[in-house]
Amino acid sequence: MARFPEAPLPWLDLSTGINPVPYPIPALEPALFARLPEPEAFAALNLAAASAYGLGDPAAVVAAPGTQALIGLLPRLFPPSRIAVLGPTYAEHARAWHVAGHAVHEIATLAARRNAEILVLCNPNNPDGRLIDPAELRALAGRGVWLVVDEAFADFAAPAVSLAPEMPAERIVVLRSFGKAFGLAGLRLGFALAPLALAARLRVALGPWPVSGPALAIGRAALGDHAWREAARVRLTGDGARLDSLLEAGGLRLRGGTALFRLAESADSRAVFERLGEAGILVRRFADHPRWLRFGLPSTEEAFARLRQALGMMKKSADAGWTKNCSHPAAPAARETDGEP
Repeated sequence: MARFPEAPLPWLDLSTGINPVPYPIPALEPALFARLPEPEAFAALNLAAASAYGLGDPAAVVAAPGTQALIGLLPRLFPPSRIAVLGPTYAEHARAWHVAGHAVHEIATLAARRNAEILVLCNPNNPDGRLIDPAELRALAGRGVWLVVDEAFADFAAPAVSLAPEMPAERIVVLRSFGKAFGLAGLRLGFALAPLALAARLRVALGPWPVSGPALAIGRAALGDHAWREAARVRLTGDGARLDSLLEAGGLRLRGGTALFRLAESADSRAVFERLGEAGILVRRFADHPRWLRFGLPSTEEAFARLRQALGMMKKSADAGWTKNCSHPAAPAARETDGEP
């Protein structure tokens, strides 16, 4: 808003990878806010998560105040190791392992992992939606490599994408984000699915009440609401196809994405970012990949219409030659650091 003070309000924030239509919060008992949660509430949430993610053993589920907390905590539970992070991807993974004293290297392919003891990746990947066959990942773990697989965007992907039904499995840790899929990032809830011994260590490290009573109740209700999840999957599929059409009509080239966002490319991405900002529409830029722009899904017909109009005007201006003469100063390219988006 400071960068584009004349932009029309309200802003249309498409910079995130969060479900734009959140789960409807059920009525909550006031006691949930007044008392510390009981162990039974954690057990009920873990059971709901195990059922939703296809696990056979809820003891492998560790609830946490968002997956970002788990990303920061996991590296502290391993001795100094050689870490390979499959990139480009969410930057906080490499940063967390580096801060914890590990030797971190970013690799572009699984074959480049060499002598890495721990492999960290997102599947589907953020920001390009790259998918890796779970069978290929299972084979790596079978050869003695620890896997940390961030499945933050797996909820609406094909079921075969997830390693969760394999858990608990030796040398595999799966991270699942509640806030992205259910559009409730501010609730701060996420899960680690881990071998039982590591799951126990994670619980000790998180402390006795890592998740609030209201979050436990909302998470349990949402994870058990199969009808809502199916309706969300159908809606996101349709809205994703609409977004694809808008981006291509606006002159952008699609590079990939997931059910919750699309990654597009343009030789004039700086100018596209500027023109959308002037229209009050925020998208995500990437400092290391200046041609890329990530678009979250619009949530309403009005939001789709605003984006369609802005892209249409941008395309007309581009055809007239403005992209070659953009006089705006460069806007800072956001580094992918925020926890949920």
